[in-house]
Amino acid sequence: MRSGSRRGGVGLHLGFFENHVLLVNLCNMKQWLDRVSKMFKPGQPVGGDLGGRGENVAARFLRDLGYKVLIRNYKTELGEIDIIARDGNTIVFVEVKTRVTEEPTPEDQVNDPKRHQMTKAAKQYMARYGTPQPPARFDVVAIIWPANRGPVIRHTQSALAATF
Repeated sequence: MRSGSRRGGVGLHLGFFENHVLLVNLCNMKQWLDRVSKMFKPGQPVGGDLGGRGENVAARFLRDLGYKVLIRNYKTELGEIDIIARDGNTIVFVEVKTRVTEEPTPEDQVNDPKRHQMTKAAKQYMARYGTPQPPARFDVVAIIWPANRGPVIRHTQSALAATF
């Protein structure tokens, strides 16, 4: 960019390259603003949906217990695991269930099909360790989060058994 003009005033000259960069930056900014605006829908609580906020609370809760959160929202073609953490030498696969009310209990929502898909995803994750594999377990973090109140968190260690 060059500043100044032939008449002695202060001016700004943008050549082709500078105009192109400015246009690209404005287009990128518009795309970014479009994506951000979709995240905040009218009537939605700030911070995402209830499940997402529950997973954030669960991850913080586990860190406060001394767990090291390794991966969040681990997805494979075989299934999905909300949080994979390490508790000492044990790999912990955590299912997070967040509800507004106690009934049905969040723990009861972890049914047989969910346990089976978690087991398959966990088996795929554990394959990266080769043999011998570290010990592993399945925990459930249940969160009851009524409107206009703070969350109540229940953590059940070894809540699920592998399905195969």
